[in-house]
Amino acid sequence: MPLLRRIRADFDAETIVMYQAFGPAIADAALAAGRFVPPFSFTRMTWIKPSLLWLMHRSNWARKPGQERILAVRITRAGWERALSQAVLTAPVPAIHGSADAWSRTFDAANVHVQWDPERSVRGAALNHYSIQIGVGRTLIRSFAESWIVGLTDLTPTVHRIDALIRSGQAAKAQRLLPPERPYPLDPQTARRIHADG
Repeated sequence: MPLLRRIRADFDAETIVMYQAFGPAIADAALAAGRFVPPFSFTRMTWIKPSLLWLMHRSNWARKPGQERILAVRITRAGWERALSQAVLTAPVPAIHGSADAWSRTFDAANVHVQWDPERSVRGAALNHYSIQIGVGRTLIRSFAESWIVGLTDLTPTVHRIDALIRSGQAAKAQRLLPPERPYPLDPQTARRIHADG
């Protein structure tokens, strides 16, 4: 059975939470300002992820250099859906793009990239569904940083606590500290664009 591609996230009627990992300089400046400011780069793509466990797998529980700080970035659903409406997959899907050449042209011109990766358990094992990550390109980064964000939270202490519980064999306790992530509703056109399952 193929793995399911569904967005799971912590969201409410107006906002949705993304997770990002940064070094201390970027994280501290952003938390002080309540939004991203230099040394955050506005000239390169920034990747946002609604799955905390996927980011923990990627950042090795905030131990990788340059990824020692974990931020919960609450953005507007309007901004998130604007990003999804412009997203192009990082690999061609014939049913969506037709030829590889057509995909390549679309991808090169895209403001937003979308990639699916296997979701992870608290112990890092690959699960039977995919998690999404979105690359926000240079043309939208100012909107992301200055208009979409409604709040930033430093999750690093929580992440360290969860990691310590897992390492001491208390995975059930660790699980209870994770944010609530549930399936995010998509309209059919957006679901097809990003190759999400219904």
